[in-house]
Amino acid sequence: MVDRVVYSTEQGKMCPECQQAVARCRCRRPQAVTAATGVVSLSRETKGRQGKCVTLVRGVALEADALAQLAKTLRTLCGSGGTVKDGVIELQGEHRDRVSEALTRQGWVVRRVGG
Repeated sequence: MVDRVVYSTEQGKMCPECQQAVARCRCRRPQAVTAATGVVSLSRETKGRQGKCVTLVRGVALEADALAQLAKTLRTLCGSGGTVKDGVIELQGEHRDRVSEALTRQGWVVRRVGG
């Protein structure tokens, strides 16, 4: 049996696979959608937003400037506010149908996630 560190007072909780701190762990982190797959995830969320609905667009493999421009285009199309946080476009309101059609016209493969 191999002894493995589970917790370190210096680094906190440790990953049992790679023996790195959980914050730096690469083996268990879900893999991001890459440009090679070209799949954009479209979801709706209300958690932590005081019951307000937000449409989330994840997996768009663009540079920061191009992503901000795409977000602006989608906000204008939907007539709502929104922002880009950590590579995720957030649009205020339920706009999955409009966003899906717009992204499909631009050549993206869109996958609806959630209900």
